[in-house]
Amino acid sequence: MNTIKQKNKGGRPRKSVKRSCRLRVACTSLELKIIELKARQVQLTISEFLREAALNSQIVTREKTLPAAVLDFTGTLNHLAANINSLAYKNNSAQTFNAFERAELKQLAAQVKELAQAIKNSLQ
Repeated sequence: MNTIKQKNKGGRPRKSVKRSCRLRVACTSLELKIIELKARQVQLTISEFLREAALNSQIVTREKTLPAAVLDFTGTLNHLAANINSLAYKNNSAQTFNAFERAELKQLAAQVKELAQAIKNSLQ
């Protein structure tokens, strides 16, 4: 029985999973030094360190929509600002306010106070 032996060419053995995809990361020189230092502290290469950090970290998703209460406050503030702006324009052009506009100013002042109280209550 003749068996042909393959000649051992030597060298590094092949890995079962070859990492052939490259990833480029842009950072400042300070960030690079920090990454190098942290990788050296845990005795990993930069590639191994970044791979471990990315694969073993937990992602915290950010809520992109604002709560309904905040949207309501924003809408009310925008409405009040528009009304106050138009009244301020009339005042700055040296026109006098009639009884309706004075009542509207009092109502706007009350709404601003109410809104400020609502904001204060929601923050406590």
